[in-house]
Amino acid sequence: MPDSDNLGHKILSFFIKEESLSGKPAPASPAPAGSSAAPTSAAPAPTGTVDAKFAEHFAGVLAKNNLPGPDYFEFRETLRSLASLGLSEDQQYQAAWASFKALGGAPDVARLTSTANQYLAILGKDREAFGQSVEAAIAERVGGLQREQQQLQADSEALTRQLAEIQQKLAANATRLAAIGGEVAEQSGRLNQNRHNYEATYGHFTSQIRADLAKIAQYLK
Repeated sequence: MPDSDNLGHKILSFFIKEESLSGKPAPASPAPAGSSAAPTSAAPAPTGTVDAKFAEHFAGVLAKNNLPGPDYFEFRETLRSLASLGLSEDQQYQAAWASFKALGGAPDVARLTSTANQYLAILGKDREAFGQSVEAAIAERVGGLQREQQQLQADSEALTRQLAEIQQKLAANATRLAAIGGEVAEQSGRLNQNRHNYEATYGHFTSQIRADLAKIAQYLK
């Protein structure tokens, strides 16, 4: 039995030419049975391309799970070798099928379809595991960024409210300071006027007492 790396490289050549790995759009994945596409306003999902690292990954997965005996892969290898002979598609498949049986493959087409479906199931299982790992990475990395984003938004809103309160307080202080300036002038004027009135009244009383003292000294000897 060939080692896994060599088999993986061989399987890779069944599906992809080396020069076609760069920038080739990936075919759309079939929708699950019974599902219907719902209209959405979300941005369209990015279109993927056939990626060398994933192509090698799938080839490795298939190599590790290669079923014993001639099966779909041997048929696929023969079919690939006929691609350059200028045969029509049906002729290629018929010739590959005849060659497969001549090499010891099962004469029943069910062997091809059953093993091909098993490989589809293997790839589907790998796809499911990959999807779960992507979701976990999104939850960890993107989720962390989203939580930070929400916290920063909450902090910004709180700071905005505080700033509004500070601005209101500054406006109230400015109004009060202007009022206090007028009150200071008014109160100072009143107090100074009271002091002047006090001094005038004091002078009136004391001048009369002093006048009486002078008269007493003058007239009552």
